[in-house]
Amino acid sequence: MPKYSRGMLVAAMSAVGALCLAGCSSAPAPDTQSAAADRPQVLTTFTVLADIAQNVAGDDIEVTSITKPGAEIHGYEPTPGDIRAASDADLVIDNGLNLEAWFAQFVETVDVTHVVVSDGVEPIDIADDAYAGTPNPHAWMSPANVQVYVDNIAEAFADLVPASADAFAARADDYKAQLQQIQDDLDARLSELDADHRALVTCEGAFSYLARDAGLTEQYLWAVNAEQQATPQQIAATIEFVRDRDVPAVFCESTVSDRAMQQVVEATDATFGGILYVDSLSESDGPVPTYLDLIRHDVDTIVAGLTNAS
Repeated sequence: MPKYSRGMLVAAMSAVGALCLAGCSSAPAPDTQSAAADRPQVLTTFTVLADIAQNVAGDDIEVTSITKPGAEIHGYEPTPGDIRAASDADLVIDNGLNLEAWFAQFVETVDVTHVVVSDGVEPIDIADDAYAGTPNPHAWMSPANVQVYVDNIAEAFADLVPASADAFAARADDYKAQLQQIQDDLDARLSELDADHRALVTCEGAFSYLARDAGLTEQYLWAVNAEQQATPQQIAATIEFVRDRDVPAVFCESTVSDRAMQQVVEATDATFGGILYVDSLSESDGPVPTYLDLIRHDVDTIVAGLTNAS
């Protein structure tokens, strides 16, 4: 992991406007740019957190993401431009649970208030591979957990802008109600699914929290995204699981290749249920431009795959 010296930080902070915060697709109009500059600036590590936070912030705070839509968060390496953006921020938000392996070193270079939004979430440990025994970082894949995120964000924003505390609390309550509706919908739609078919098979083990909430048994090719593709042993174990339980459909995430999972499909009676989104939102004209879109898309895709094929 690269280290950033004070000299690099100074150079990044003095760089001319070519260094733009990752996630900005175009420069805002002058009036919009001026209005945004007048608001407190909050920086998040990835797009999912930025969208959740902006729903609480409303027009009182400007929220941006270090990473761009579609980016893989696990192995991200901060740029001098990211450090410059963080040094200008009033608050930096990250997920925690070891998701952003690069983040601890990153925040050491800047003197900015830092909030971990997963504080208070009951972690689920990764069961195997090199990361066995460490917390699964994908806690936001549970709408119930995101309600904890929202409370943490609202509290941090109230500390940042005390005059808007009531507005943050009201937006947080509204957003949590939408999250609970999604959870209730998932429970209702899976309630009559055959016990053997209550299994969620994915490429990465990113759905432990959603599977727990929905009463699904989780199976995956690899525990956490890695550079290499799935091993023959991982593929064989997944094939055996799908055959033994007669799993109707299997899935894969948008940021990885589904090649290994297609081998599972070819070796079993399961269909490929579709692409799931986890680590990143899409562009505004894509399938999951917001977190609520992401979680609804995944719920719809999982329910359709497990029920239509059963």
